[in-house]
Amino acid sequence: MLNIAIVEDNTSLRESLVDLLSAVGRQVTGFEDAESFWAKTTLGPQDIVILDLNLPGVDGLGVAKRLRSSNPSVGIIMLSARGEPEDRRFGYESGADIYLAKPSSAAELTSSVEALARRLNLAKPVPQGLMLDTVTLTLAGPAGQAQLSASEAELLVEFQRAPDNRLDFQTISAIATRDVDLSKAAIEVRIVRLRKKLKDAGAEGQPLQAIRHRGYQLSVPLVIG
Repeated sequence: MLNIAIVEDNTSLRESLVDLLSAVGRQVTGFEDAESFWAKTTLGPQDIVILDLNLPGVDGLGVAKRLRSSNPSVGIIMLSARGEPEDRRFGYESGADIYLAKPSSAAELTSSVEALARRLNLAKPVPQGLMLDTVTLTLAGPAGQAQLSASEAELLVEFQRAPDNRLDFQTISAIATRDVDLSKAAIEVRIVRLRKKLKDAGAEGQPLQAIRHRGYQLSVPLVIG
């Protein structure tokens, strides 16, 4: 399995990136700074390292230089809010394979990881779930991608947030059309359409299960990016 380290001092961003890449079958570990990363590298080699440029202490440029020197074959993706040509040049000169300007979308980051893995001839992932990019309204999974409408994306977000991933008919109606009087038959049409898109992305079985007389339940892992 592909081993990825994420060195990012923003706790919320680091945890979301770990969840994002774990959901598509990667072994991911997060670190808050260069010191904690170097202290744990004895646990095993990393195939790809995702670095924040502006780390406390030793910055991303310094970490990339040391990584490239000690392990020439490692893949390095650098993340930075600084996207000027000069900043990118410094990143690539320090050893980065890919330089992404923040904020980058979930789809762009995962695509960069996969492209770098292919370039380095690393193992393919073992798919475990689906990923929703709320910026591009794209649903990605082991079988490919599906384009969603804004209301479909909002509906999946609410399913993912809801207790037990369940929504009742009234809530689904309100999200889908802003009309609480939408019939159950009309709701079912929208659910069937969304269910097909989930399957197109790679969901197995019945990704949206009917709960008799109540509503529906999302039954597949979903990461919101």
